[in-house]
Amino acid sequence: MKPVILAEKPSQAKAYAEAFTVKSRQKTHIELAPSQLFPHGAIITWGIGHLVELKEPKAYDARWNRWTLGSLPILPERYEFQIAKGKYAQFQTVKKFILAADVVINACDVDREGSNIFYSIYNQTGARGKTIKRLWINSLEIDEVRKGFSNLHDNRKDLLMYEEAKARQISDWLVGMNGSRLYSLLLKARGIQEVFPIGRVQSPTVYLIYQRQKEIETFVSEPFFEIEATFTAEHGTYKGKAKAKEPKREIIRDLLAKHNILPNSPGIITSVEKIDKRTPPPQLHSLSTLQATANRLWKTSPADVLKTMQGLYEKKLVTYPRTDARHITQNEFSYLAAQVNDYQQLIGHSFPVASLAPKKRYVDSSKVQEHYAIIPTKKIPSQAVLNRLSGIERNLYEEVVRTTLAMFHTDYLYTETKVTTDVNGLPFFTVGKTERDKGWKALFARSAKESDKDEPSLPPLRAQEPVESNIAIKEGKTMPPKPYTEGQLIAMMKTCGKLVEDKDETEILKEVEGLGTEATRSGIIETIKRHGYITVTKNIVSITDKGRILCQAIEGNLLASPSMTAKWETYLRKIGNGEGTQEHFLESIARFIHKLLKEVPPQLEAQKIDITLPPKASRTAKTYAPKEVAPCPACKQGTIVARKGFYGCSAYKNGCKMTFPGIFLKKKLTQAQVKLLCTKGKTNVIKGFTANNGNKFDASLALVNGKLELKFL
Repeated sequence: MKPVILAEKPSQAKAYAEAFTVKSRQKTHIELAPSQLFPHGAIITWGIGHLVELKEPKAYDARWNRWTLGSLPILPERYEFQIAKGKYAQFQTVKKFILAADVVINACDVDREGSNIFYSIYNQTGARGKTIKRLWINSLEIDEVRKGFSNLHDNRKDLLMYEEAKARQISDWLVGMNGSRLYSLLLKARGIQEVFPIGRVQSPTVYLIYQRQKEIETFVSEPFFEIEATFTAEHGTYKGKAKAKEPKREIIRDLLAKHNILPNSPGIITSVEKIDKRTPPPQLHSLSTLQATANRLWKTSPADVLKTMQGLYEKKLVTYPRTDARHITQNEFSYLAAQVNDYQQLIGHSFPVASLAPKKRYVDSSKVQEHYAIIPTKKIPSQAVLNRLSGIERNLYEEVVRTTLAMFHTDYLYTETKVTTDVNGLPFFTVGKTERDKGWKALFARSAKESDKDEPSLPPLRAQEPVESNIAIKEGKTMPPKPYTEGQLIAMMKTCGKLVEDKDETEILKEVEGLGTEATRSGIIETIKRHGYITVTKNIVSITDKGRILCQAIEGNLLASPSMTAKWETYLRKIGNGEGTQEHFLESIARFIHKLLKEVPPQLEAQKIDITLPPKASRTAKTYAPKEVAPCPACKQGTIVARKGFYGCSAYKNGCKMTFPGIFLKKKLTQAQVKLLCTKGKTNVIKGFTANNGNKFDASLALVNGKLELKFL
């Protein structure tokens, strides 16, 4: 029988098919012609992400259909799955092919979720006893795909990853179903008419944002006073500060008086110490470092970075993006080194390669597990391909290429100069920087923007040189911490162990790399946005009133603690390593839910919640308000307004029958086009009309005697 290859989505299946000869393409699958790898050919079919999902609570017990405290906990004896809504036809196709095959190849994404998607579909088909192989590749390039299919893995590791992912999926479902109902019902009893979704990772993430916002709001700014001087030496000026930072101006005045210092008291340079320093090129990108960089430079959201990188991966321009690694192996280094000049041409920046020898900072197989760092593939895109990339695609692709090229460049060299200037026995200190060789920084145009943050450059100075002074007391004030940007939120989720006081918990959080995984953090941020717990305005993350209520409700509870999530994550990883079991983990989740049900009601009753939400709009309230488009060309009295599905005159009650269809020949008419018809009598060329025979064509529309007519050039 032909082997069946199950891809995660159609675009992935298409990329696999491009590595072979295609016999036929269907809506639900692709048939490959016989080849050396597949002597009888093969069938590639696909999921559309998750074809299978956990059943709703009501499918287990009718009592769980209604939200009541008495029906909790929701703890099914066994967990059942169902075909996801709208995906039945594709599932039936996949099932047909899997049941008919002897060999099934898991070619879903090479991560835990890919394993989960494959096995949840496979198990739902009822298939038994099939030989299952695993495709494990980091690039969708044709030669990598062929190499991957000729070196298929067995499914031992894959099964463990599936067990881990399934345990995570069920635990998230249990915490969500029980926690969301518990808190929503208890808060409803206090007059708060909202649904409060609870999540194993979402809730502690919201709480950390809330903590930062509370720090900002409760911060009391205090003044401080320093002594700052501008010194004029033989070859230029420079600034210096005395090591004195006091809360009162009088203390600084007394210090100046003690040294008999006036605003223009002369000084003398007592030491000039120069230290040559170097900064090596940055490490290669993981997904989270790329998300943080893109958010800082271009305000791109982490979710958009992941989506764009997935697209670049499917275009075969970058390697697998959902990676937490910052190293590559010798194999990847070899092809990068062989093509280093081609990559330089891509970004229009040539430089002499410092070394073609791999360095441990970048090339270390022991630091690479499932995936290596994000790097460009062997494929060198033409200028035409680059020109077709969107702005965000181009930005991210070039960032990956430049960061990869940096490891072949020289270090950034500079000299740090420390100057001490004495004024009547009071030392002033200055640190400056002189760039000696830009090195790898020359690859990044942004380094010019960031150079403002560097120490200032200094004029040539010598020890024992006398200087003129302009000395003043400078007033400052302590500043609150800044709110998170979306990029910083990704970094905070990864390193949140630093915010935890307990040393053991800090270690656990460090070991599991904080909240969420590399692949899920941006999705978690999108989820808490969708739930209305946070807003993002001009890249600044703020907690909403609904988010504050949630955080006040879970305060002091394990749901607010990133440590609890980290401990669970530690055990989940044990399942993935074959050292733990799903049964044991879900038993601990059940105990946690019983604990919540017992402890939360009295806790919440005692908890102060000092926020009220505006009443929710009535479902029967009118939500559709017609939008005015243009004066009516027929009656000249009314206005053409956009209504649901069509455009009509506001004076219809007075007898005006002027209307425009919302869709004309299967093409939606925009408000701008209707406005042109009303004011100019004709639109510009509209692309994509569909004739009765199915053919598409372009034309203008004209308003002739109150009716629409097509106008061709």
